[in-house]
Amino acid sequence: MLLHQFYLDCLAQASYLIGSEGEAAVVDPRRDVDLYLAFAQERGLRIRYVIETHLHADFVSGHRELALRTGAEIVVGAAAGARFPHRGVRDGDELRVGSVRLRFLETPGHTPEGVCVLVFDPAEAEQPAHVLTGDTLFVGDVGRPDLAGGIGWTAERMAAAMYDTLHGKLLPLPDGVQVWPAHGAGSLCGKNLSKDTSSTIGRERRTNPALQPMDREAFVRMLTADQPEVPRYFPMDVELNRSGAPPLAGRLAPRPLAPAAFAEAAAGGAQVVDVRRSAAFGVEHVAGAVNVDLDGQFAAWCGALLDPGRDILLVADDAAGAAQAAMRLARVGLERVEGFLDGGVAAWRAAGLPCSAVPQWDVQQLAARGPEWRVLDVRRPGEHEGAHVPGALNLPLDRLERGLDGLDREVPWAVICAGGYRSSSACGLLLRAGFRRVVNVQGGTSAWIAAGLPTARVARAAAG
Repeated sequence: MLLHQFYLDCLAQASYLIGSEGEAAVVDPRRDVDLYLAFAQERGLRIRYVIETHLHADFVSGHRELALRTGAEIVVGAAAGARFPHRGVRDGDELRVGSVRLRFLETPGHTPEGVCVLVFDPAEAEQPAHVLTGDTLFVGDVGRPDLAGGIGWTAERMAAAMYDTLHGKLLPLPDGVQVWPAHGAGSLCGKNLSKDTSSTIGRERRTNPALQPMDREAFVRMLTADQPEVPRYFPMDVELNRSGAPPLAGRLAPRPLAPAAFAEAAAGGAQVVDVRRSAAFGVEHVAGAVNVDLDGQFAAWCGALLDPGRDILLVADDAAGAAQAAMRLARVGLERVEGFLDGGVAAWRAAGLPCSAVPQWDVQQLAARGPEWRVLDVRRPGEHEGAHVPGALNLPLDRLERGLDGLDREVPWAVICAGGYRSSSACGLLLRAGFRRVVNVQGGTSAWIAAGLPTARVARAAAG
């Protein structure tokens, strides 16, 4: 038996291929499916099934394209309401991939239709060797319960369903069963995911806070508290996945646009995304652009910050960078890429078009700032509470634009996050909104703490 994990850092997303005796199943595929086809071909495997553990909100799945290109059958939970040809599975249903048995468990909690997949290795046929848990059970966390509100499920109802799922379906499994989730640290499908991408039922039973002894009411309170903002693209991606996204194969790369054409499109309402490193963005960038560095969790942050109903213009180091950005945007359903700036910022400047800059401070410069400077921490509330620059105001990046009216535009702002990635995006948003004096703190709070500079914490009231 073969079980292979494909991990996509940009989305903190894991997909899987299970193979045996010339047959294979792919579980939770990403939008671009060529890697599964190549992997299967190299090993002489025919992909018979494409399995979705649930209708994903944080990325667009490639299940439809993979099925079209292989003839595979798509398998989803029967409660999904899928609008494409599929096999709907319920509790206890089984499939065979070669000599491997796959048994489905209905596991509502993150979504109503969620399923987990027990994998029975023929060498150990009596007990499952693995469980693919989708967004139900992560390493160190469980799936958030607040994404099904649009279809009538409250977060409290879903959290109660999650409690029953964990205690009735997953915790009874033997300690040695390998746990393979659909996400790791950085995903917005949970609150405190581990960087580890696999675990065991026994380890999670011992160490996962959500699996510690507590009654249903306490679990519901814990799971529904302090969930991160739901990114604006999540509902769109759920519906794309319910219908099946169109294939990416054969699509053209984004077209180069001369500065005048680029400026005209921007003036017409297109949003400008600069995908270069924050240092390059700081030196000089197209006025009004927002910086989302291609080398980080680019797709997820673009999904959180960009309007899916507007065209997108890219500023990249080169055509290859623009093509990569367009692919990664498609992974979260952002497909309205109008083109990229031909010749980059240098061509824009040479055309006499307006540029902006963001000064870059190190943490020592931040520590020596004058009294007129305010500090804006754009990390998530839990990060800020753990340790922050004394006096910093916390406004998370994904809520920044809605909170701008609460910020004084007349004072200078030093913007900080964990390492400088999110703060660079925030600086672009502030400049676009008319803030005149903005600096980005390189190295972020991590560098501040490493330098031994004083930190503050937020004391949380004890539950009771």
